[in-house]
Amino acid sequence: MSSSDDIKLECPLPISDYPYILLAHGGGGRLMHQLIDKIFATAFESPELETKHDSAVLQIGRGKLVFTTDSYVVDPLFFPGGDIGSLAVNGTVNDLAMSGARPLYLSCGFIIEEGLATETLWMIALSMRRAADRADVRIVTGDTKVVDKGRGHGLFMNTSGVGLLEHRHEINPGHVRPGDKIIINGDIGRHGMAVMAEREGLSFESNIESDCAPLAGTVLRLLEAGVEIHCLRDLTRGGLATTLVEIASASGRHLQIDESLIPVREDIRGACEILGFEPIYVANEGRFVAFIPEKDADKALDVLQHKESWADACVIGRVTDQKDGVVTMRSVIGAERIVDMLSGEQLPRIC
Repeated sequence: MSSSDDIKLECPLPISDYPYILLAHGGGGRLMHQLIDKIFATAFESPELETKHDSAVLQIGRGKLVFTTDSYVVDPLFFPGGDIGSLAVNGTVNDLAMSGARPLYLSCGFIIEEGLATETLWMIALSMRRAADRADVRIVTGDTKVVDKGRGHGLFMNTSGVGLLEHRHEINPGHVRPGDKIIINGDIGRHGMAVMAEREGLSFESNIESDCAPLAGTVLRLLEAGVEIHCLRDLTRGGLATTLVEIASASGRHLQIDESLIPVREDIRGACEILGFEPIYVANEGRFVAFIPEKDADKALDVLQHKESWADACVIGRVTDQKDGVVTMRSVIGAERIVDMLSGEQLPRIC
């Protein structure tokens, strides 16, 4: 029996159902989570992976470092409100921030397609520098590869980040507790709609720009204000809905949200209706949900709304006493439904 036959017998992912990887396996939905859980988490089994968080907390001597890595394949390379370079820096900084870390250093890897304009690469590099300066991090190492023309879609990128944990809080899905308030820091759906409009040449009455932004400073100021944070997660691929389902599944808790409380700009809502999308599934790059005990919810909102100028920050739901790992949403007309992941993602190549 060949080694490939051995792999087929032992691999926990049903290869007979998916003999080849689909685009949907990278879209942030159920198929991607199956791929991660059944292939990578099984093959690379470790206590750090079991936390199911966006970054790993590592004990180094008496201190703790946070480490993360991410890859970017967004199409187009430039979009209203950002580009692949600023997206890579902010996305990696935000993954570190979701553990409550102070981001320090980044690496960057470039996979460049032959024929990419040198000026384009220079503009992206400058954008990365500006984003790093804004996030107060340094790009300290990297790698460059060039692939044949027609095989690289212009540019793919990978960035890794290291941050320092300066507190004793454990911020991850395993620490979600009944009674926690679910707080979002702003309106949703802008990044996905901005990329979609640019890619498809769509125009809307208003100017829709990505919400791409670093979040570490905001998180650190919440901690400095004495806000107890049980869990944080940024709302990227799969949007708010997928993020909440991930947290509910990892924590085993029931999350209850109210659709009427979720901030969505009218132009984003209208664009989603025209294109057949649901805002809660659309990607964001500057938004997060925080699980905060009720006693600290008002303090958290004060920091977000006043000190951080997130005027749309609000409570959108709570964690109940049920232990079923389910997310439910009360609609604007009062009906309640289960929120689930999509199989893939509405918008591929979004980050």
